[in-house]
Amino acid sequence: MNKWWKNRVVYQIYPISFCDSNGDGFGDIKGIISKIDYLKDLGVGAIWLNPIYDSPNDDMGYDIRDYRKVQNMFGSIEDLKLLIHELHKVDIKLIMDLVVNHTSDEHKWFVESSKSKENPFHDYYIWVDGIAEERPNSLASFFTPSAWTYNDEIKQWYLHLFSEKQPDLNWENEKVREQVYSIINFWFDLGIDGFRMDVINLIAKNLKFDSISIDSDTKFDEKQFANQPKLHIYLEELREKCFNGRDNYCIGETPFANEDDIKKLVLSKKELDMIFQFDFLEADTGLKKWDYQELDLIKFKETLAKWQNIFAEKNSVFWSNHDQSRPVSRYGNVSNKVFWEKSAKMLAVAMHFLRGTSYIFQGEELGMTNYLTMTKDDLFDIESIEYYKTLKTDDEKEKGLKAILKRGRENARSPIHWTSGLNAGFTTAVPWARVNNNYLDINAQDQLLNDGSVLSFYKKIIYLKSNDSLLIDGEFELLRAKDKKVFAYSRTLGNTQYLIYCNFTNENLLLKDEEIKNCELILSNYNELSWALRPYESLVLKKVLF
Repeated sequence: MNKWWKNRVVYQIYPISFCDSNGDGFGDIKGIISKIDYLKDLGVGAIWLNPIYDSPNDDMGYDIRDYRKVQNMFGSIEDLKLLIHELHKVDIKLIMDLVVNHTSDEHKWFVESSKSKENPFHDYYIWVDGIAEERPNSLASFFTPSAWTYNDEIKQWYLHLFSEKQPDLNWENEKVREQVYSIINFWFDLGIDGFRMDVINLIAKNLKFDSISIDSDTKFDEKQFANQPKLHIYLEELREKCFNGRDNYCIGETPFANEDDIKKLVLSKKELDMIFQFDFLEADTGLKKWDYQELDLIKFKETLAKWQNIFAEKNSVFWSNHDQSRPVSRYGNVSNKVFWEKSAKMLAVAMHFLRGTSYIFQGEELGMTNYLTMTKDDLFDIESIEYYKTLKTDDEKEKGLKAILKRGRENARSPIHWTSGLNAGFTTAVPWARVNNNYLDINAQDQLLNDGSVLSFYKKIIYLKSNDSLLIDGEFELLRAKDKKVFAYSRTLGNTQYLIYCNFTNENLLLKDEEIKNCELILSNYNELSWALRPYESLVLKKVLF
C-alpha cells in the first residue's frame, strides 16, 4: 500500500505562536483555520500540531492535565473538529502530538496517585520509598538536577525525567497502557490522521536503576530509561490496539536511539512508521547542548548519509522544530540581507531534496531567524530558565545568554511574522512572547508579493518534493564526502539523476567539468545561470544516464 505520508510535506504548527484570532495575545485554533489558504498555497500535505490539550503549561503543553480536553486559550473541541473538516476539504492531513511518557502533576491520575499508596491510581506512576533527606539515586533529569521529587504526605519519591511537574507514567501497569490506547482511539475516532509521539522510546524504564548510586552530584544516564527491552512489547501492543486496520500514521521522537534500536522500531517489527533521530544535529555541538561550535560539515554529511542509506523513504528530513533554533541562524549566514536570503534557500535544497518525508517548522519557509538580542527577562522556556539558574558569575551569565541566543528554544517559539504591521500581524494585543525585531524585513505579506522571496522558493521545493518521483523514490548517494565546504549528493531513479550541490560558505567555489558535463539546470537560488558555486548557492542539475 502506498502510504499517504510518503509524498506529502509536513508543516509543523506551534499553535500558541501561529495566529491569534481573538486578540488575547495567544495563537489559537481559529487562527490556524484562518490560514488554511496560506497552507494550501504553500503546498503542504499535512499539519503536525504541537500539543493543544488542557495543560498548566509548565512545559508549553507537554505537561498534559486532560487528554480529552482542548486548552481554553486554543479554543474548544468543536473548533478542533472544524479545523479537521476544513483541512480535509483541501486534502491536508492533521497529525497531533502524543505525550504519554509523562503527564502533568495536575492530571487527575497523579492527584489520586499522590493521596496514598493504597489508591487505585498510585501505580500509574513510578514511586520509590525513602526519606526526604536522601533521594533514591543520583539520576538527573533533562530539566532539573535530580529526576526525583519527594512527596511528604506519602513519604515517597516520584520519578520525572523532565520537570518536577511532569511525573513519568508507569508503563508496566497494564491499566496505564489501556488508558493510553483509549485516548489514542478517541482522537482517531474524531478524525485526526496520526500522531507524533513525544520521547516515545523513553516509556520503558529500568526500574531497578541498579547502575546508579547515590552520589553528591547527579548524573544524567539515558541507559536507565531509553530504548529498554520492554519498549518493543509496548509499541507492538500499541500498534495492535490503535493503528492496525487504520490508514493512520505514527512517527516517534527517539532521542538516544542507535542504529539497532531504530531498525527494530521501523524496519523489522514496524512498531512505528517513521522516527525522528537527532544525531546529525550534534555536528555543531560540544559535550552539551549549550557548547555550540562551528558546523562540522563532514560529520554532518556522514551522519545524514548513514540514515539515508539505511532507511530510504522512512527517513524524516528536517532542519528544525519547536526544540531547535532557527536553521538560517544556526547553519546559514544572517550577517547581511543577501547572505540571509541565499543561505535560507540553500538550506531548503540541502535538506528537503534528501530521501524521506520533509518536515518544515513554521516560519522556516520565510527564513525567520533567531532573536537578534536576548536578556534574562526574555527567557520563557523551562529549559533555558533552568540552565540560566545554574550560572553563577556575571561572566558565566553573559556567555550563557549568548548560548541561549544561539541554541535556545525561545528562538523557534516566537510569534510568526505575517505582516509588517503591529506585532507582525500575529495579534492585536500584547503577544505572549516578544516578536522578533526583524519582522519589518522578514514577513509573509511582503514575500507573497515577491517571486524571488524565500517563501516563493520554498513553494517550488515543496511542489517538487511532493510530485517528482525521482525526489520521492530516487536512490541517494553522497558525493564529495570529505569536502568541508560543499554538501553534494545525487538522487537516481532509472536512467535519470539529479545532482545537488550546496555551498555552505560565503566563498566562490569551482565545479569540475565532469561534475556538470551533459547536465541541465533544474533549480538555483541565484537569478542568473552559472556553472560555479557562488556564496551559499544551491544547484540542482539533471543528467540522463546512458
